[in-house]
Amino acid sequence: MVKVAILGFGTVGSGVAEVLTMNADNITRTSGREIGIKYIVDVREFPGSPFEKYMVKDFSLVENDPEVSIVVETIGGVGIAYEFSRRVLMAGKSLITSNKELVATHGHELLSIAKEKGVNYLFEASVGGGIPVLRPLCQCLAANRIEEIYGILNGTTNYILTEMITNGVSFEEALSQAQQKGYAEQNPAADIEGKDAGRKICILSTLSSGVHIYPDYITTEGITGVTLDDVKNAEKLGCKIKLLGRAVMNEEGKPAAYVAPHLVSEKLLISGVSGVMNAIVIKGNAVDEVMFYGPGAGKMPTASAVVADIIDAAKHEKTRKLMSWEDGNEESVADADLLVSRWYVRTTAQVPFEKVEEGVYV
Repeated sequence: MVKVAILGFGTVGSGVAEVLTMNADNITRTSGREIGIKYIVDVREFPGSPFEKYMVKDFSLVENDPEVSIVVETIGGVGIAYEFSRRVLMAGKSLITSNKELVATHGHELLSIAKEKGVNYLFEASVGGGIPVLRPLCQCLAANRIEEIYGILNGTTNYILTEMITNGVSFEEALSQAQQKGYAEQNPAADIEGKDAGRKICILSTLSSGVHIYPDYITTEGITGVTLDDVKNAEKLGCKIKLLGRAVMNEEGKPAAYVAPHLVSEKLLISGVSGVMNAIVIKGNAVDEVMFYGPGAGKMPTASAVVADIIDAAKHEKTRKLMSWEDGNEESVADADLLVSRWYVRTTAQVPFEKVEEGVYV
């Protein structure tokens, strides 16, 4: 049996435990191996949980147990999650994560350790939640030169914009609704300021270019400045406002990557993506354009992607999957300000019209 440890028993961690248990027969059939939980590491108590028997508080039990070959990190952030991730890989265990901040910030380093130790570092759930997109990008579309990637990468902001568009509520009211429904954190800054989407477009850009694109190297603009007037003006233009992460490859293969609100034509399929759903469009020079659509977050969709990586790691327990990239710097990114785009400008200034020459007014 393949023994698995789960670090963190929050939303995603508990979902992973549930999927491994309820779909055990199917997982055994598809992986060719029986996969079971040995430890769940969390400092909290979970009395009455069906997984209580697996609970431990000491991470070193996982680190030093030779029976554990796959570890799942669902702690989040780049603090203790980063330390534990390094130690897991250094101990010669494969690591699975849904932590987009960790992958975007330390992915190159962690993949390098995994390569040195002959194990796998997999992170399908870090972009798009339950949407399979990273594996198709690296495998199914591997014959293509990727020309552009763009998409709705954050369900919270898409929900807010959908409410503004559909129900005419203000940004503040839509945000409050998102928090009440559990779509947004009490501190929603990472979502509404575009940083969460930024981390995801960095991962997509990295996989497409083969060079690590760090979040500090791209610009991110959120939706805090979007008003109902903007929504109405967009409608007049036959568009909807969507927060998009976008990466356009230049002739040298460098991505011009950024996050910003866009006016998206209602003729495009992605304009109809509403609520908390995500959608990612990939343009290749051979395949042309494909779109991946589905739940971009949530307990069970994300757990679905994590467990798929566990199965992949179990299948490749004796061999590494060929996934790596070079380290990057500021020169690895093209200047997004040089992209040719049409702009929408709204002003409340009252500018007097003054004739400056025949037929021209300002």
